[in-house]
Amino acid sequence: MKEPGGALRLVATCARGTEGALRSELSSLGMRHLRGSHGAVSFVGSMEHGMRACLWSRTAMRVLAPLSAFPCPDAAALYDGVRAVDWTEWLTVKTTLAVDATGTAPGLHHTGFVALKVKDGVVDSLRDALGGRPDVDTRDPDVRIVVHLARGQAELSLDLSGTPLYRRGYRTSVKDAPLKETLAASVLALGEAAPDRPFLDPLCGSGTLAIEHALAARRIAPGLRRSFGFQRWPRYRGDWQSAWDRLKEEARSEALPRAPAPIRASDRDEEALDAARRNARAAGVDGDVEIALAEARTVEPFGDAGTLCTNPPYGERIGGQPLQLAGFYRALSETFRRFHGWSVLVLSGNPLLERSLGLRPEWTHRLWNGPLEVNLVRYRVP
Repeated sequence: MKEPGGALRLVATCARGTEGALRSELSSLGMRHLRGSHGAVSFVGSMEHGMRACLWSRTAMRVLAPLSAFPCPDAAALYDGVRAVDWTEWLTVKTTLAVDATGTAPGLHHTGFVALKVKDGVVDSLRDALGGRPDVDTRDPDVRIVVHLARGQAELSLDLSGTPLYRRGYRTSVKDAPLKETLAASVLALGEAAPDRPFLDPLCGSGTLAIEHALAARRIAPGLRRSFGFQRWPRYRGDWQSAWDRLKEEARSEALPRAPAPIRASDRDEEALDAARRNARAAGVDGDVEIALAEARTVEPFGDAGTLCTNPPYGERIGGQPLQLAGFYRALSETFRRFHGWSVLVLSGNPLLERSLGLRPEWTHRLWNGPLEVNLVRYRVP
C-alpha cells in the first residue's frame, strides 16, 4: 500500500522476541518510519529499500509489500476484497502464483480454504482483465501472495523474498535440529557479539552460530549468494534489475577479505563437525572459522576478551535425565568460569540449565525458536 508521497509501506517478519534486533538492523540499513509489532517490523521506502532488506537483513524471515487491507467478515467479503486489487500491475497470464494464508476471521478458520478463495479472486480478476488465467504453482511460484487474517480484517501482500530469508544457501549439511540462520543471527545481534573480538561456540553442531558470526564480521551480505522472489516478477526487468545489480555490486565491495578476530567452533561429534566444515565452505568463510574436535569442558579462552555463544542441548543428545543434564550443565558452568573478561551468551531451552549454571545473568531475553519458548541469557565473566 502506498504512503503519502508515493512511498511503499513494507513489512519484514521475524521470530517472536527478535523484533528489537530486526528494528535496529533495518535502521542501520537506512529504513525510515519503523514500527514494530508481534513478529514483524514495518518501514516506509521504495522497492529498492525492500530489495536492500532482502539482501542485507540477517534477522528477518521475509520481506512483504502489502497491497490492500479490508474488512473480512466472511468468505464473500474476502473474495470481493481480492477482486478489488489491480493484479495486472503484478502478474500476467504467464506468471505462476501461490497463496500463503495465516490467521483466522469469523467463519474463516481453515487456511487452505482462505488461500483457495484468494487464488480464485486473483485469477478471476486477471481473466476478466487479460482474457486468461495464470497457473498455480505451490512449490516454486513466480509470485507468492500472502494473506493474513486478524481482528476481522484481511491484509494482502506480495512476498519479495520468495523462499524464506533464513535459507542463505550455505547450509548443505545439518545435524540434529539446528537453529535457523536468522535466529542465530538474531541471538548474536541481541547479545552484542563484537565482530572485532574473538568468538567461540564450544557446542557448535553444524556450525550455524559461528558461520553467521563470520558473515557479519566480514560484512558479507547474507543474501548475496541466493535469488529472491521479486526477481521473477514481470516488473523486475528494467529499472528494478538495474537497481538490484547495483546493490549487489555495492555489497561485494563492502565485504572484508578476512574476519578481524579469531572465530572457533568445536564439538565432540565428528559427524556434526563434518557438516560444519561443509557449511562454512559453502558460505565462503571456511578460512575464517577454525573447526575442531573437542569436549566443551576442555576448551580454553584465547584473547583477553571475546564472546562465547552457544545453544546447549536441551536433553536429547545426553539422555535427557535430570541428574545427567544437571551434571552436564554444571560442567559447562566450570568451562564458562574460565573465560575471564568474556561475554557468555546461552540460548536456554531448559530451565534446569540456568539453575545448574550457578551464574548471575547480566540479562535474560525471551524469544521463540519456532513454537518453543526459550531464553537468551548473557553472563559477564569477571
